[in-house]
Amino acid sequence: MLRIAVPNKGSLAETAAEMLAEAGYIGRRDPKDLHVIDPVNEVEFFYLRPKDIATYVGSGALDVGITGRDLLRDARMPGAREIEALGFGGSTFRFAGPPGRFSEIADLEGMRVATAYPGLVDSFLDELGVAVDLVPLDGAVESAVQLGVADAVADVVSTGTTLRQAGLEIFGPKLLESEAVLITGADEPEGLDTLLRRLRGVLVARRYVLIDYDLPADLVEQAVAIAPGIESPTISPLRDPAWVAVRVMAPRRTVNQVMDDLYAIGARAILVSAIHNARL
Repeated sequence: MLRIAVPNKGSLAETAAEMLAEAGYIGRRDPKDLHVIDPVNEVEFFYLRPKDIATYVGSGALDVGITGRDLLRDARMPGAREIEALGFGGSTFRFAGPPGRFSEIADLEGMRVATAYPGLVDSFLDELGVAVDLVPLDGAVESAVQLGVADAVADVVSTGTTLRQAGLEIFGPKLLESEAVLITGADEPEGLDTLLRRLRGVLVARRYVLIDYDLPADLVEQAVAIAPGIESPTISPLRDPAWVAVRVMAPRRTVNQVMDDLYAIGARAILVSAIHNARL
């Protein structure tokens, strides 16, 4: 069986569970369950702390896992590698300090930097040749400056609101663009290809919709220029030979603009349908 590590709590846990369910896998019914077997799909799920998943996968104890890119880099496990971005849990990793005190990373030389990701921060600063005194914390690092534990902090940032509320100012470049990722070890385990196809199908279903519309036949080329689809639209004849029916996949985020543009050139009866799953 394919052994899969899944976050047991935190910001990634709920969406990871939803994605696996949409991919057809059985999940846990009780949030206290740490191990679930899905015999039909020949997989085992192990619900673990997100920070530990890279360690379990990189050591070979488990075959694949879902975790954050930031957590993968922080673990510094040579055997663990990212194989697919999963499109949720997006964030950036930034430095922050008292307003006006720091303007660039070099200003941190010799300073105390609090973080819950010492491995990630240490690697980043080593590459830049900046030596600091790292202060490892388990969370809520934004309070470290106010409480006198550190001069600056390095943390995951979604909107920056929490840091601003703590009286801190973001400075310097992004350390990392993070999101949920699927990881595996040095060798490709049996069953990984099926898991990947299923998860990619869920990603397609979340990112695209189907658009159906009727169109004068002589306007097909204009319509295809507006909505070309993944490969090519499906064109079907209607009872009226001057008209055709068109079906095409379009990105969900731009679907309203596409509908407006199609209507403007003469398309009618424009309908949008959700995609529940896909294989491309």
